[in-house]
Amino acid sequence: MHLLDTDTLTYLHAGQPNVIKRLNDLEDPDVGITIITKIEVLRGRMDYVLKAETGTRLLRAQELLARTEALLVQILTLPLDLKAAEQFESLQLVGNLRKIGRADLLIASIALANQAVLVTRNTRHFKQIPNLRVVNWVD
Repeated sequence: MHLLDTDTLTYLHAGQPNVIKRLNDLEDPDVGITIITKIEVLRGRMDYVLKAETGTRLLRAQELLARTEALLVQILTLPLDLKAAEQFESLQLVGNLRKIGRADLLIASIALANQAVLVTRNTRHFKQIPNLRVVNWVD
């Protein structure tokens, strides 16, 4: 299983050629995102709607929100479960991981709990997490 981090999902949504090629070349049929990525993406789109300063930007923001919702319906979304929650608690105890944000630790916890490969552009950040398999499809 491969889980797309928020940055990679954003690149996919924008049509980034490297991400599309790697996805098409992937032999693994199980590709998805975490509930944390879904929350981050939707929160960003909703904030864009709420902060739009003109009517044109408001309509554009609403259109992007609708497109994003349509994309997310098509993608497998892994929830937090007991195993992921336990992984999260364990990662919080690792001293050098305190600099990593809560959302990223949650994403890593879900990936670890599901023995998934995390696809992110931020490999340096996530490689600090023990036993987490990380790849970059953007560069």
